[in-house]
Amino acid sequence: MNRFPSMQALRAIESVARNGALWRAASELNLTRSAISHQLRLLERDLGFKILIRTGNQTEITPRAMAYAEDVRRALSMIATSTSRRSQNGLTGRLTISAPPGFASAWLCTNMSDFIAEHPDVVLNVVTTHNLVATADPDVDLFITFDCENRAHLQVEPLMSVEFTPLCSPAYLSQFKSFNDLGILREATLLHMGDFTDWEQWMQLSGLPPENAHRGICFSDMNIVFTAVMAGEGIAIGDTVLWAKELREGKLMRPFSAALHTESGYFICTPDENLSNPIVQEFSKWLKDRLEISKMGQRKI
Repeated sequence: MNRFPSMQALRAIESVARNGALWRAASELNLTRSAISHQLRLLERDLGFKILIRTGNQTEITPRAMAYAEDVRRALSMIATSTSRRSQNGLTGRLTISAPPGFASAWLCTNMSDFIAEHPDVVLNVVTTHNLVATADPDVDLFITFDCENRAHLQVEPLMSVEFTPLCSPAYLSQFKSFNDLGILREATLLHMGDFTDWEQWMQLSGLPPENAHRGICFSDMNIVFTAVMAGEGIAIGDTVLWAKELREGKLMRPFSAALHTESGYFICTPDENLSNPIVQEFSKWLKDRLEISKMGQRKI
């Protein structure tokens, strides 16, 4: 290759590879499809190999071009990191965070204004996924997961441990005569997330028949479970981290001490190429500091 490829061409191949279609890349870069195609043809000339191939009615990026696009993505990330680091006006740019829906709604969305107040020129983009250990999305800068998976080029740090235990509102618990009596579960409405698994495991842990869990109401989202618990509709296996504020304020009660998943917790996972990004570094520090404050409050429950 006799010359360095143009930045427009590098942005074009990175966007096409990430978005999987010329028209999506054109929309993202505010260009026409013909302009994107022109940039890719120029890049093919510089690289000496095909970038796009036609398969029937579909246009696909070649495996060799896809690998090159991944290198380009890392290089562009390094450039963005360096630009942010050299900024004279503090942190500026965009940070995309992935988190489980429950963590995003119960914790992130009620605390992130503090980070923005400290860094007003940073734009935060929060995406959620029901895959609690997902860390493969190339568009995400930082992942918050429940449990974690070990894979190459990913730094994993524990954030905080968590317990799952039966929780309900004081009004709901007042319907029963004996507080802390496992017998109330024979009459209580059990609220479930997805299936009976957590209640089955908790029943077994507490010396009760697991089949006693096979009743009540099943929901598809933990946020709905939380709403039902707060409304006094029943008792659920709840997360003592995400529901810590309500426990501290007495809006929720913990009638039993036994807890599930005590060896589990939340983790912060950072792809290697983002470790030197100052926005990632600052958000990670802020997140750990804020969660440490939350843990101190949780110990008072």
